[in-house]
Amino acid sequence: MTITSAYDRGRLTVYLSGELDHHAAGEAIHGIGELLDEYLPRDCVLELSGLSFMDSSGIAVIARTRYRMQSLNGRIWIECPSPQVQRVLDAAGIERLVPVTSGNIGGVR
Repeated sequence: MTITSAYDRGRLTVYLSGELDHHAAGEAIHGIGELLDEYLPRDCVLELSGLSFMDSSGIAVIARTRYRMQSLNGRIWIECPSPQVQRVLDAAGIERLVPVTSGNIGGVR
């Protein structure tokens, strides 16, 4: 799994690509946490179009990121999940906690 990011005007966009499974989840939690500590964003977008696979471990990554953003009084949402990832998100009911959109709702890339 690869993590890249972009920061612009208070918005941190985290791009996850590859496979997010239990082996990669710890790395993702740590990497995203470092980015949140560095930028202290108002908004955090998890852009998931590059994920070819995600299992329930990815839900833990999302939940941990949500918790961190709540502690920063910020917002989080998910953009562009692939069809396989969307099925996992749907099965977990993640939209009750984190908005999911198929496009860029913030207008900043």
